[in-house]
Amino acid sequence: MADGTDGAAALAAAKQRVRAERLALRDALPAETRAAAAAALVAHADGLGVVPGSVVSAFLPIRSEIDLRPLMAHLRAVHGVTLGLPIIMPTGGLFFRAHDEADDLVPLGFGTYGPGPDKPVVVPELILAPLSAFDRAGGRIGYGKGHYDQTIARLRREGFSPRVFGVAFACQEVDRVPAESHDVPLHGILTEQGLIRTGEGAQGEGA
Repeated sequence: MADGTDGAAALAAAKQRVRAERLALRDALPAETRAAAAAALVAHADGLGVVPGSVVSAFLPIRSEIDLRPLMAHLRAVHGVTLGLPIIMPTGGLFFRAHDEADDLVPLGFGTYGPGPDKPVVVPELILAPLSAFDRAGGRIGYGKGHYDQTIARLRREGFSPRVFGVAFACQEVDRVPAESHDVPLHGILTEQGLIRTGEGAQGEGA
């Protein structure tokens, strides 16, 4: 038991080191680099294999996250998708509410905003997930709460099979993410430099 406990603690510490290093690099990016990166995501969007009229979950940037709003507008205009944004329900768990660009957003706590309770909960066929670090095998480090891993596991138990792509700046890549058994591997990662398709990727070509 001690060995197992020590191993889990060492893995958690390794994840935290990688998270802190990559977030520091992300935080240091200048404003003009961020704006250019947000625009560049659109040029690589076709590789995501978005199905016209499908449901795609995205996220609004907090802190120094990459800005998906240009990509979201592109997916609406070109593919006619329904977009969902993440919310934490009062009963617990991460869900997605439908969002249109004309909708007002409401405060959700911790400095975040999202669709209000009048908007329906949707189930995404494609999840665009935030992250703090990634590798080319599809490893992902989030922010330490496990919200996306738990949500994807729940959706799969309910019979859904969403594809999951991380979206981040290229500087957030590492050689290898320290992975735990519950970590959900990504189908790919979209950065301003292109689409990286992992072993989980089911269609299209990587960039």
